[in-house]
Amino acid sequence: MSPGFQGRPRSAEPALPPGQYLTEDFPVLSAGPTPKVRPDTWEFVVTTEAGAERRWSWAEFTALPQDTPTVDIHCVTRWSKLATNWQGVSLDVLLDGVDTAAAYALVHSYGGYTTNLPLADLRGGRAWVAHRFAGRDLPAEHGGPARLLVPHLYFWKSAKWVRGIRLKTMDEPGFWETAGYHAYGDPWREQRYTGD
Repeated sequence: MSPGFQGRPRSAEPALPPGQYLTEDFPVLSAGPTPKVRPDTWEFVVTTEAGAERRWSWAEFTALPQDTPTVDIHCVTRWSKLATNWQGVSLDVLLDGVDTAAAYALVHSYGGYTTNLPLADLRGGRAWVAHRFAGRDLPAEHGGPARLLVPHLYFWKSAKWVRGIRLKTMDEPGFWETAGYHAYGDPWREQRYTGD
């Protein structure tokens, strides 16, 4: 290499998945009305493929060990928001000690929404049930009182108003997946729709 050679200058633009644009806003997108779920009536249930359940009330859930991830999020409608700050409980904590041979999860929300994920994508510090955003309680329009947060996948996989996860031995498509969205949804591979 020649002395003084610096290579190509680095772009000042942040790295975004293909086809995405950067936003400073936090757009609100929902397929139906916003459920009004009060924390005193909220519960979260993990159900194994054998039907065994573990459940938490709001007080029990918020008493669990908390993480404060800072992550980039990417919506299938092409916006990305970088370095977002959350607080919530890791799925590693919620799944700790659960006896399961399942490879998949079907996430359920208040209001009837569902989405499917490989169980491996909910483990290893990659997913949370988040209840605070940017230092404040998560507002209902963004999925409060609690939503799933799986930032390495398109944001429709981060189900709003989450109420439980059913562990499954076979993959079962959720709401958007049955409507033609990709079963996995990796933004870096532009897995927006079936066949991508």
